[in-house]
Amino acid sequence: MSKQDLEILRHSCSHIMAYAIKKLFPDAKFGIGPAIENGFYYDIDKKIPFTEDDLAKIEQKMQEIIDEDIPFERQELSSKDALKLFSGLKEDYKVELIKEIAQPTVSVYRNKDFVDLCRGPHVQSTGKVKVFKLLNIAGAYWHGNEANPMLQRIYGACFNTEKELKDYLNNLEEAKKRDHRKLGKELGLFSIEEEIGPGLILYHPKGAMLRMMLEDYEKKEHLKRGYQIVQGPQILKTDIWKTSGHYQMGYPMYFFEIDGQEYGIKPMNCPGHILIYKSSLRSYREFPIRLFELGTVHRHEKSGVLHGLLRVRAFTQDDAHIFCLPEQLEEEIIGVIQFVQDTLKIFGFDNFEVEISTRPEKSIGTDEDWDKATEALKKSLDIKNIPYEINVGDGAFYGPKIDIKLKDAIGRTWQCATIQCDFALPERFDLTYIGSDGNKHRPIMLHRVILGSLERFMGVLIEHYAGAFPCWLSPVQVKVLTISENHIQYAKEVVDILRQEDIRVELDSRKEKIGFKIREARLERAPYIFVVGDKEAEEKTVSVRNRVKGDIGQISLSVILENIKEDIRLRR
Repeated sequence: MSKQDLEILRHSCSHIMAYAIKKLFPDAKFGIGPAIENGFYYDIDKKIPFTEDDLAKIEQKMQEIIDEDIPFERQELSSKDALKLFSGLKEDYKVELIKEIAQPTVSVYRNKDFVDLCRGPHVQSTGKVKVFKLLNIAGAYWHGNEANPMLQRIYGACFNTEKELKDYLNNLEEAKKRDHRKLGKELGLFSIEEEIGPGLILYHPKGAMLRMMLEDYEKKEHLKRGYQIVQGPQILKTDIWKTSGHYQMGYPMYFFEIDGQEYGIKPMNCPGHILIYKSSLRSYREFPIRLFELGTVHRHEKSGVLHGLLRVRAFTQDDAHIFCLPEQLEEEIIGVIQFVQDTLKIFGFDNFEVEISTRPEKSIGTDEDWDKATEALKKSLDIKNIPYEINVGDGAFYGPKIDIKLKDAIGRTWQCATIQCDFALPERFDLTYIGSDGNKHRPIMLHRVILGSLERFMGVLIEHYAGAFPCWLSPVQVKVLTISENHIQYAKEVVDILRQEDIRVELDSRKEKIGFKIREARLERAPYIFVVGDKEAEEKTVSVRNRVKGDIGQISLSVILENIKEDIRLRR
């Protein structure tokens, strides 16, 4: 079944659900019910909230409608007649949608006595839908606006075969086990406390260590690739954000006033990097100029979309801006793509998907520049022989972009790297360089991230590895456990030796049975567990348990130390 056919099937299933709900709960009013990845949802206004028991009743009624094999009948109505129809049905949200569409005619679909506003298409009849499952109930503001009523959103899954549905439901269960919020708490990585506000992260020692590993990797790899590390302030005068266009575009920023002057907390790092570029006269001989910053930014995200580490209000981007000559543009884009590929492989991600997002409705710059920028992105991906989809109208307001979405261990996609090609901001900030002809010229600017938000990437890593990080990334690489108090002194000697070799180690010398300590260390996902007792202390060895290989046995400390260092060196 093609992607388009599957989308039609899922959208039809959404309408079948609405039909079933209307039969069971006649007072329900309907918002929108689109197809989404893996299924569908419908937003519903109902005075009494839905329950899990209601989902089972709705599923049963949907199956009855499917078994009856009722045709989907399309009908074109004038907007006037459609308003009259849905006003009579007291479908307030449909009336609002018709007014927003503002077209002479609209289409509706009928299943016997049920009618719904929809542009379609749908399957021929309800019997074509075979495999579905209602999943959960969530809240959603009408049109995503907190000033509007809160509706109830029912999510469902819909597939072409029972096997596809079963695999998807199994993945959902696996995803619950891997939930980074749950594992973050269990593993002592981070917390989100009400006292400091939503969307703000407190990193505990192990989480801060994991973050430091990411930061250290980033700095070394960027320096190797010819980037220069820079750093800018957290606040800039509003005038800067007006020049860049963020202010006029209604970017979700925080503003405040100092000494009668309005400032904005930065939601991104590009204006600072632009000002660094402008701080001196530039020659064509300097190019490309690659400026890199692990820059913390703040965005006023709505509370309803905040989600653990994946969607926060304060986060750090591995942000860089490349200023290049026109003849260097494709080479620089290809270099970033290769950087992304190398990085994803290092962190254990073998597959990714790519989209090119084109000019949105609200944007700046000329059509000619947008065409040049889009063509450069396409050509670079073609040279790398990387397939891509076109995501119409979802580019940044200043330029088109490549979005790279990695695939994790259970097949989910996550937004990761972005490469944005920008002719507009160099124009708005009047960026120039002296060319070989002695005249002033305008550089081209690339905005790019490799991992994206460190917070988001950490959340993805936690779920990808289910908290069992490879040894080189693990916040604690070795856990040393004592059998009794008599072995504490030798255990401390082992810990000191490991620390001298830059191994991240923790000692558990509590008065607990060794079996209990081992179980706890395994739950903490330590790659290596060293147990020390009388024999180990006497022979200067350790009994080793490896997270993957299990019980290895008693080994010389120097031998196992070399094995661990090799694991780290090769990033196994």
